[in-house]
Amino acid sequence: MRILIAEDDLASRKFMQQMLKSYGECDIVVDGIEAVDAFLLAWEEKEPYDLLFLDIMMPKLDGLKALKIIRDLEKDKKIKPEDRIKIIMTTALNEQQTVYSAFDLGCEAFAAKPINQSKMREVLSKMGVEPIQ
Repeated sequence: MRILIAEDDLASRKFMQQMLKSYGECDIVVDGIEAVDAFLLAWEEKEPYDLLFLDIMMPKLDGLKALKIIRDLEKDKKIKPEDRIKIIMTTALNEQQTVYSAFDLGCEAFAAKPINQSKMREVLSKMGVEPIQ
């Protein structure tokens, strides 16, 4: 499984990378533009990401805008819904409207920071994502 972590905070990046390494190969980017670029590059190389953790508050391009761009690109590429990248939004914000917006744009899950490892493992399991044996 290929995982992309888009997170501008160093401590959060390191924590998430450590938590997710048992699920697969993790790449890291620090803003929304890099997330979109990494998504495109992975598709061009025919090794698309399976899972994206996308922080909402990032410099250059926020996570909601990056989410919309990625979902639009998937439509343009005629990627079937079941083959789309699974996207989990992460944020320190606790605004209900932000959560609704993220789901409207096509994310599969939402995780509030600080991220709770056991809750995150439960969410991943419900999404069909399990650690590598």
